[in-house]
Order: sequence, then structure tokens, then C-alpha cells
Amino acid sequence: MATEPRPDDPALRRARRTRLFEAMAEHDLDVLVLGRVANIRYASGVPVLWNAGTRPFGPGCVVVRATEEVYLLSTWDEGVPEEIPHDHLFGITWNPMNYVTLLQGIAERAEPRRVGTDAMSPLFSQLLPMAFGNAALVDGNPALRAARRTKTSDEIKAIRAAIDVAEQALAATVAELRPDVGERELTGVFMDAMASLGITTPATQDVVRITGPGGSGGDHDGRRARAGELVSFDAGVVADGYLGEVGRTWPVDLDESSPAVLDLFRRSDELWDRLVDACQPGASAEGLLDAYRAAGEPLPSTPVARGAGLGFDDPVIAGDLPETAARETLQPGDVLVVTGSVTDDAVGSVVTHEIIHITPLGPEMLTTSPFWHREHAGVLS
Repeated sequence: MATEPRPDDPALRRARRTRLFEAMAEHDLDVLVLGRVANIRYASGVPVLWNAGTRPFGPGCVVVRATEEVYLLSTWDEGVPEEIPHDHLFGITWNPMNYVTLLQGIAERAEPRRVGTDAMSPLFSQLLPMAFGNAALVDGNPALRAARRTKTSDEIKAIRAAIDVAEQALAATVAELRPDVGERELTGVFMDAMASLGITTPATQDVVRITGPGGSGGDHDGRRARAGELVSFDAGVVADGYLGEVGRTWPVDLDESSPAVLDLFRRSDELWDRLVDACQPGASAEGLLDAYRAAGEPLPSTPVARGAGLGFDDPVIAGDLPETAARETLQPGDVLVVTGSVTDDAVGSVVTHEIIHITPLGPEMLTTSPFWHREHAGVLS
């Protein structure tokens, strides 16, 4: 297998860039100056080095609508697609005035009236006006959110591929679930399985969590599970830039599951019926919050739904953001990580994450069914 970075699939690049130029036209943007990693990859199709942290704003990518040209910060052309010629690459510099000179050259050819950026810093708030002269500097994020929110068919394929890795790694992890196993040991199993499938970037470091009250203590391997306890798995991976995430909760020993545990799974099923029904095109996103209320379940502290794609996309639907939920409408092309969470203080929580694609005909589950446990010999049916 080749180890050099390769650009994203040509069809994926073309479809994303078409959406980006359409969004720029809709928001009357002549030029976009991008600094955020996900936006740079969306526009250029170039794999960008992943890092766990923030980075200062800088012009990592410049997009010109009139000529459909893309300029990219890169010290070499490995992984750069053929439609971005070598003379459109610019190197790293410690002198910010060199960026001004570069951007001035682009501005002379593009003659932009409106320039959007996806971030800003005190330094570049002074430098960008120098680079673009009389052009108006505006927030480019509305255009980027509009482009990235609606997924193309090729993006759906990429998300499915990431989900497949997440589900296979999760299956390997659940197979090792037994009494006295540690949270970190199970996380290690997940990471190993994920890496064996060719992916080395987890979506989160906290893959495994024992949800029951109390516990049997912990050591270097984290908290250790006891028979009958509930263990929550948040299996997320980033494959070729796209998020694949699946969340499951599993008893440590099915035979030791108490009536209270079985009732918790029943409540989870009832909640999921309502959550899936709420994922209709044209419906208010507030319906996802109403699904919890109708099921008689308290809203979780984490988002009930969030966009999935090159990282996190819009919308973000949470109980703490009621006004956002009220004004958001679910749109065909949205891809959401939807969370179902029910809790019994005496036994723990059942937490489930599913990725749902909003289609013109209704919700399409990209992960396996949230009622996966019904397949297991009557114990949780």
C-alpha cells in the first residue's frame, strides 16, 4: 500500500468545489481566505496534517470565484491535485508581509469587491485590508456552512466508509468485554482494531465509559467493569477526513442483566422511535428536543444532534440552545450524529449515537439499526 498522501477522490473534489462556488455566488463573495483545516481540505481536496489542538489563523488557502482557482499553502506538491498547478502553491514564511505581497498579487488579478475569511486574528485584521485594498472584508462562514452542510453523494460514500471502520473496530472491542476488564484496556483494543483497518485517527480519546454508579475501583487501566454493569462505547474515527461515529451501550454480562437494565433498554427503544420520526426533511430541529420530552426523558447535557462531515458541521441541536433549535430546519442532505441517552441512577445509562442522513423521502440510517440489541437471543428483546 502506498504511504504517500494522496488527494481526495476527483469526483469528491469536483462536487465539493461546485457547492463552494455556488455558495460564494449566493453570498456575493469574490474571494475566500481560509485558515481552518476542514475548510482548506473541503476547498482543495488536499489531506492536511491532523493535530489535536488549535492553531493561529493564517491564509492557508485562497479561493477565487471568477476563475475557480485555488491557491494553497504548501511547501511541496505531494498530495496536491492536478487542478492546483505548482505556481499556485506558496510556502511558509515567518514574515507576514510576504503573505500581504502574495495576496496583493491575487487581488490584482481577481479585483475582488468582497473578500470572506473563516477566521481572524489581530495581526491579520491589519494585514488583510492592506492586501485587498478597497474590498470589503466580511465573515465567510455563512457561505462555508451552507456549502458544507448539504452532503454530496460522494461525501455520503466517504462517511459510510468511515462508519464501516468504526463499526468493525467497535465489534472487536465489544468482543473483549468481560468482568474485570478495564476501560483503557478496551480503548486500546479499539485503537488497535482501527489501526489494523488502516485508520490511525480516532474522533475521541474517550472511547469506553462504564456508566453504572459506584464501581470496583480503578488502576492504571482505568475503572474496571463488573458483571451486570453497563458500558458505553463511543466509537468514532476520522477516515480520509470524514467522521464515522457509532455509539453503543452493552451489559458486561448479558446473563446478569437486571430487570432495571432491561427496562432502561426499553426506554431507549421508545426514545429512538421518536428521534427517528423527528428526522424528517423540512421539520423543525426542535422536534429532536421534543422527542425527549414526549418520551418523558430529560435532555442530556451534550448535543442531541450535530452535523457530521469533515469534522463537525451545522446544525448543533442541544437543550442549552433552544433558540437555535427553534430556527433550524432539517434539510435534505443534512447528515446528523443523533444521540439517544436514558439514565437510571441505580444502574447507569444507555447511550446511543447514530448517523442519520436526511433525504427528500425521510431519514436514512447510515449506521446499523439503533435497535441492534433486539437481535440478541431474547435477553434484551
